[in-house]
Amino acid sequence: QVHLVESGGGSVQAGDSLRLSCRASGGTLSSHVMGWFRQAPGKEREFVAGIGRLSGRTDYEDSVKGRFTISRDNAENTLYLQMNSLKLEDTAVYYCAAKIGYSLPSNSQEYDYWGRGTLVIVSS
Repeated sequence: QVHLVESGGGSVQAGDSLRLSCRASGGTLSSHVMGWFRQAPGKEREFVAGIGRLSGRTDYEDSVKGRFTISRDNAENTLYLQMNSLKLEDTAVYYCAAKIGYSLPSNSQEYDYWGRGTLVIVSS
C-alpha cells in the first residue's frame, strides 16, 4: 500500500510559478509509474502529466506542454511538478497518483494509489 502526500499548492498570480511535491511512503516509488491529475470546480478530474518508472518517458496534457515539467527523485521517494507561466485556468486541486506496472496512461482509472490533493489558485 503506497501512501501519497502532496504539498506545495497555494495562491499565486497569473504568470507565477509553483512547484508541487508528492512524497510517497509504504512502498518504493521506483516500482510505480507516477502521474499528476487535477480537478477544477465543476469539472472532471483530468490528466496533467505522467512519468515512467525510470524517468525516461514523460507525457503531458496539451495545455501544459512547455509550461509544466514532471520529474521524480526515486532515492527520495518524491515526485515533482514544476509549473511555470501559470494561467487562470490552471486553478484546481492537484492530485498525485501511482500506478503499478510500466504503461503510462492518461486514464485516471488505471492508477492504483492517490493522494488527497493540494489546491492551486491562480488569480489575475
